[in-house]
Amino acid sequence: MMRILASRARQGYRTMRFPKGPAPVLPERYRGLPTVDRSRCIGAGKCERCISSCPTGAIEVRAGESEPGRPVLPALRIDLGRCLFCGGCERSCPTSAIRMGADYRLATRMREELVLPTGAEALKLADALAGRLRRMYGRSLKFREVSAGGCNACEADSNVLTTVGWDMGRFGIQFVASPRHADGLWVTGPVSRNMRTALEKTWSAVPAPRIVVAVGSCAISGGPFRDFPEVCNGVTDLLPVDLYVPGCPPHPLTILDGLLRLLGRVR
Repeated sequence: MMRILASRARQGYRTMRFPKGPAPVLPERYRGLPTVDRSRCIGAGKCERCISSCPTGAIEVRAGESEPGRPVLPALRIDLGRCLFCGGCERSCPTSAIRMGADYRLATRMREELVLPTGAEALKLADALAGRLRRMYGRSLKFREVSAGGCNACEADSNVLTTVGWDMGRFGIQFVASPRHADGLWVTGPVSRNMRTALEKTWSAVPAPRIVVAVGSCAISGGPFRDFPEVCNGVTDLLPVDLYVPGCPPHPLTILDGLLRLLGRVR
């Protein structure tokens, strides 16, 4: 027993102090919120290399509207719900109009809010649940995780949040084994046809009121499997989603930030 106590004293406090303290330092190669410099873009029928480089069709370039005394700038849109954050657009852009940023804050409440029409400043981050739901789940929120045909990357980064370094249980957020004990679903994967019935039955088993969190580009839009006949293009069109967390996979910090915003712990 004394050896255990001595070892614990040497280890010290291992859980990060986020959100009260500083956020963890992310590695240089981390790819977060993309930024777009429209003044550098030469697309709209002239270049569009970023479109051809994107494996999920997350980028769209349209001709911009003319303004008196100003040049016409192409309207470049990035759908973060489809984006794999692979960096292909950044590497292929000859003018560096697109750059992968380092901002981990990506979660939103609405699907359409994941579409960046002009740049990073356009992303509307998730806000808190409405009054009754926030009162119910603000201090205790249990999820039944459903891996609906995923590659296990989103599942792995979700499970990281239960370790001592992250300890999302300190916020009252936990995974449970039974949907009967859950307050909502935690969905990963593109929702394969074989998993659709299981997902819907699990949803029916969760007592109302219930919420849904879509984690990863597969759960949001189908990801790289989008429009394949074997998948349902994610959970967006199957269940009412309350929080969208983009990424492939999303960083644990992105997931935790989105959850805390949903509960009104971060603004």
